[in-house]
Amino acid sequence: MSSKYLIFEKSSEGITGSRLPELSTSESKLLELIPAKYRREKAAVLPEVTEGEAMRHFVGLSTKNHHIDRGFYPLGSCTMKYNPKLNDKAASKKEFASCHPLAPVETAQGTLRILYELSEYLKEISGFDDITLQPVAGAQGEFVGLLIIRAYHLSKGKPRRKILIPDSAHGTNPASVTMAGFETVQIPSGDNGIISADTVASTIDDDTAGLMLTNPNTVGLFESNIEEIAKIVHKAGGLIYMDGANLNAQMGIVKPGKIGFDILHFNLHKTFSTPHGGGGPGAGAVGVVKELGRFLPSPMIRRNPENKDRFILDYDRPDSIGSIHTFYGNLANCIRAYAYIRTLGPEGIKRVSENAVLNANYLKSLISDYEIPYDTLCQHEFVLSCSRQKNNGAKALDIAKRLLDFGYHAPTVYFPLIIHEAFMIEPTETESKATLEEFAETLRIISKEAETDPEKLKHAPFKTPVRRLDEIKAAREHDVCFKE
Repeated sequence: MSSKYLIFEKSSEGITGSRLPELSTSESKLLELIPAKYRREKAAVLPEVTEGEAMRHFVGLSTKNHHIDRGFYPLGSCTMKYNPKLNDKAASKKEFASCHPLAPVETAQGTLRILYELSEYLKEISGFDDITLQPVAGAQGEFVGLLIIRAYHLSKGKPRRKILIPDSAHGTNPASVTMAGFETVQIPSGDNGIISADTVASTIDDDTAGLMLTNPNTVGLFESNIEEIAKIVHKAGGLIYMDGANLNAQMGIVKPGKIGFDILHFNLHKTFSTPHGGGGPGAGAVGVVKELGRFLPSPMIRRNPENKDRFILDYDRPDSIGSIHTFYGNLANCIRAYAYIRTLGPEGIKRVSENAVLNANYLKSLISDYEIPYDTLCQHEFVLSCSRQKNNGAKALDIAKRLLDFGYHAPTVYFPLIIHEAFMIEPTETESKATLEEFAETLRIISKEAETDPEKLKHAPFKTPVRRLDEIKAAREHDVCFKE
């Protein structure tokens, strides 16, 4: 195997992988058609390789990156689930790909119908009364939800400053709170890993605008006190926002809009099949109860009141928080979500969540070498603690790096912060029983290595294209990759 990784290292002068047809017009004549300011003064520096060498180079690069088609991806909290290629095919159809965002509404009726129907499906799944598809990320969905909470209280003539957030919350929650102009008030989880109604009651006051809650929460447990908590928050005049990052465990089983939540953001790029690694693309649709519908971003897709078979973009929304993204969100992600829902249907959507919960609980039952702080029925994910292994000399990070040598992507580590040496695992709904058993066996092997040779784990991985990187340096010096 060649040790040369850069295509320029493989380049040899005079080698070519293509041959262009003879020109009927001289090159000099063609160059005259290009204004001088746009012409190169010197030839472009390009690698000179054969077609086969170019193909092998890029295929080789693709196999160095871990992805869902290459191996198990148990990345807790992020739902890197299976993405059916059929959905990509649907989103890539030229009718969607070439649909210009400024096209007249009358020429985009098919696309608008799909987006409208997707909104209706999301209403049915979530139990909410109105939906916007405009936000293009989960965090942007959070921001929209908080702007709606702010607009709601302003409409009452009683602006409020505080948002309650549990200590297990996603990091984007307090960031979104601050961006929306609120103040974060942290509330502690109980010994059972969930929020108690008494804790909320003792914290809330007449300056509390609302409560943000992920359900199931980030330790993989269902917030079973939610209906009682909702009564407390609503009685105090506040609203409850649900972070929908973990909706993967609830579809067809629980409708958040019917158990007390007022606002929810969906991660279409997670729950509805578009992988979101590498920073995008995202889609953070937001659902609200009827009373809050008037605050949703503008425009909204509606049926034409004069012709119910046609669709319009409704900009006549005086109470709207305004547009929060150019045009109407990430169309391709919405198309993938639509294809996913239509393919599965109501029963299939429910089975997705049932299988996600079953897989998580089965995998958890196979793992005994690690501590499980909340060892009860989990939802779609669970969190181990590597404290026992750390006492032997191997931290959660070391175990995560060692997993790479066995062909698995590492789970989320050190989150949520309420668990020491946290190791969050989400198997998703599509992994086989055999895969889960093999993964559990691998964790047991690594745990034994932590007992017998912890120093080895500190230097893992050994089989990846690059060895362990200096993560502190990378975090502090963002431009390090661009320095000479």
